Amino acid sequence: MGNRQRALENLVLNTFWKNKRVLLTGHTGFKGSWMSLWLHQMGAEVYGYALKPDTKPSLFDQLQLEQKILHRIGDICEAETLAAYVTEIKADFVFHLAAQSLVLRSYRETLNTWNTNVMGTAHLLEALRKVAHPCTVVVVTTDKVYQNHESDHAYTETDSLGGIDPYSASKAGTELVVGSYRSLFAQENLPITLASARAGNVIGGGDWCENRLLPDIARALMQGKSIETRNPSAVRPWQHVLEPLSGYMMLAQMMTTDKTLAAAYNFGPEPRDNRTVEDVIETALKTWPGVYHANVDAAAPHEAGLLKLAIGKAQTKLGWQPKWNFETAVANTMIWYKEAAAGRAALDITRDQIKAYEVA
Repeated sequence: MGNRQRALENLVLNTFWKNKRVLLTGHTGFKGSWMSLWLHQMGAEVYGYALKPDTKPSLFDQLQLEQKILHRIGDICEAETLAAYVTEIKADFVFHLAAQSLVLRSYRETLNTWNTNVMGTAHLLEALRKVAHPCTVVVVTTDKVYQNHESDHAYTETDSLGGIDPYSASKAGTELVVGSYRSLFAQENLPITLASARAGNVIGGGDWCENRLLPDIARALMQGKSIETRNPSAVRPWQHVLEPLSGYMMLAQMMTTDKTLAAAYNFGPEPRDNRTVEDVIETALKTWPGVYHANVDAAAPHEAGLLKLAIGKAQTKLGWQPKWNFETAVANTMIWYKEAAAGRAALDITRDQIKAYEVA
């Protein structure tokens, strides 16, 4: 474990990212905002490309990222505009987070979900292919790319891809695009190293999206209402947002010296931290007391009931390891929302939690 621990310490504490040109797609979203701030604090030149924030409030605005990074508002579905920006930036590293990432919305906006998640990724990789600038690329997908049999099996990177809902299926399609372009880059001898990252159910302060558990809990508590849950028995691999972000950066950093690492990786919690929705709510209420009730709708669109990730590959190949357990992840998430609701600056809360994670 010594070498593995040193690998993570070197990622977050040394100066590797200082002055690196890093392009983040989806930088205005929840995960993108956390990652933008973290990279900025480590001295990276951060460039963003994404749609305008689609929530109010938005973490992007709360973290004052407009003043901290260089960015362009744009749609990854617009291939020529995206290609022009990629050509202009010529980034050393690219983290592709832009996506339509909501399961229930994917039923309402099915074609947009497919277009954004599959063709948007293809547009980005094709733009990088044409520029042919040396770079390291991590495309972020999801734990939901696997053909889910609703069993106790923890999915590994070699399991079959699939998906019933449009979001999951489109992300499985994203993985096929990544695999195809990885082969294409190798065939054309291009200096582009490409991997994909499949994260678990990510939680953390500043997520204001609709129909997500922790934001729904926070909104209900802020309004003094009972928390409503659609599927209390559903099991997910819950993890704090800083966990997969550390994995993405570690993967990118290590690929610069070992290109054989370019592959797909799961980033999730330890097996004991695969918990039910009800576990999340009850743990959240220990930090911010309130009440909850179940409102199960049998006619609601399909959502997976049981989903677990195996993270052995990331642990063995990269030395990556989760640092915050389930209780710590939920507690820090609720502390963020509770302190923000009390008037503390979101930027200060977020910086404190990044620092706490770095020294955990």
